[in-house]
Amino acid sequence: MFKRIFAAGVLALAACASASADGPVRLIVAFPPGGPVDLVARVMAEQLTRELHQSVIVENKPGANGNIGAAYVAKGPRDGSVLFLTSVGAVSISPALYQSLPYDPVKDFAPVSRVVNNATVLVVNPANPATDAADFVARSKAAAQPVAIGSSGVGSIPHLALEMFTDASKAKVMHVPYKGAAPVINDLLGNQVAGFFGDVPGLIAHIQGGKLKALGVAAPQRLAILPNVKTLAEQGIPGVESNNWYGLLAPAGTPPAIVDKLNAAVRAALANPEANKKLQGFGAEPAPSSPQELAALIASDRTKWTDLIQRKNIKVD
Repeated sequence: MFKRIFAAGVLALAACASASADGPVRLIVAFPPGGPVDLVARVMAEQLTRELHQSVIVENKPGANGNIGAAYVAKGPRDGSVLFLTSVGAVSISPALYQSLPYDPVKDFAPVSRVVNNATVLVVNPANPATDAADFVARSKAAAQPVAIGSSGVGSIPHLALEMFTDASKAKVMHVPYKGAAPVINDLLGNQVAGFFGDVPGLIAHIQGGKLKALGVAAPQRLAILPNVKTLAEQGIPGVESNNWYGLLAPAGTPPAIVDKLNAAVRAALANPEANKKLQGFGAEPAPSSPQELAALIASDRTKWTDLIQRKNIKVD
């Protein structure tokens, strides 16, 4: 018995040591540089470098709604040297959108910690006369043709938030899918589409700079960074809540000792005043969790989004 306990202790120590081996930790982001996930990743990489006492570098592997980056990490080494900073899509939405995936969202990953919460906000061009979301809905119903609302792609959070919004408000809108958030935001800035539901971190600079107008947030309460923007529920549009959280995952089979070490590093990084201020500055809410809490969040959101996708018969084909 003693030998077995001793052997287990040696293995645990070896696991911890492997997470601190020479060579950088690669933090995989499944989206292009400059986007909201990438922004959070770069803040976290700087802080995790300090906490883990080894270099953490961001590596972008965009494409297929996050599936390319997810598949890459799923096949990665189980030693803490390759990690995945993912939005909700790859693990809780893609399973309902795709008949087959190059990874298993449940079996291929070890949850480490949620990193941030991200509320979704409805924005329009400042030239749009709507004063808030309720007014936007009323104007859409009075319009001769459905108003065009852009999204970053079929099955994306902006699309799913729009579907919830349409169900709850009966707004007369037409969904216009783009290939990513950047092109739809550009068209919204040029007043080529009527609106967009997007993550606050990707829009806050445009809102604060007066280039976009926020009409309502798809969250249970107002946001500290946008205190004067009412929730959709406050405007008589209930049940529209969209949290595009980001979480840190490791490949499945990563030893618990390494997962625990990484979890502690994330908590310490998010508690750092400088990092915390940066994240909140562009609208992300630092929100660390236990691995078990992240696993439960992934599962509950998978149920939520699968129900909506199936009910609305949303397909990526």
